[in-house]
Amino acid sequence: MERKKTAGRRKIPLVKIEKDADRYSTFSKRCFGLYKKASELVRENDVDLGIVLTSPTDKTYAFVHPTSTAVIDRFMNLKTDFSDQIVAENSRNKVNQLNDRLNELDKRGKIVKGRLLALSEMNKNREKNRWEFIDQLNTDEIMKFQAWLDVGEVMLKDQLPEASSSLQSPPEDANI
Repeated sequence: MERKKTAGRRKIPLVKIEKDADRYSTFSKRCFGLYKKASELVRENDVDLGIVLTSPTDKTYAFVHPTSTAVIDRFMNLKTDFSDQIVAENSRNKVNQLNDRLNELDKRGKIVKGRLLALSEMNKNREKNRWEFIDQLNTDEIMKFQAWLDVGEVMLKDQLPEASSSLQSPPEDANI
């Protein structure tokens, strides 16, 4: 007796995407995914790799590591000279450094998004319950709030003489 799987991944037949906009979007997403996988393959296995794609709009995209010459020479099984090997190794190192930097920036981006979300939520809560919320502030937040109030007080004191001088009695010839 043969059982069919009902959960998990299913094999979906590949068919041409008819709508142009859907096809372009799918190409863009899959191209990005392919580049990401190629980058991981290069970084984890220290291999030479070349990918050339032509989009549905006839634009050409390429992913080559470390250099196109090194990849083609490997593919053609030709010997590369020493200078090409040095260039290839330098390119490999630079790509690895850039990948590390990109991963670090991705991590920082996720942290920043999380903080922005938390700050946005805090602002919503502050506007709803501004005075009730003060009781829930920690020491650092209280110090910042106090500094904000102090700055506001100084600004008001600076503007007070200007405001009182503009409130003087009107000139005698003014029609009241």
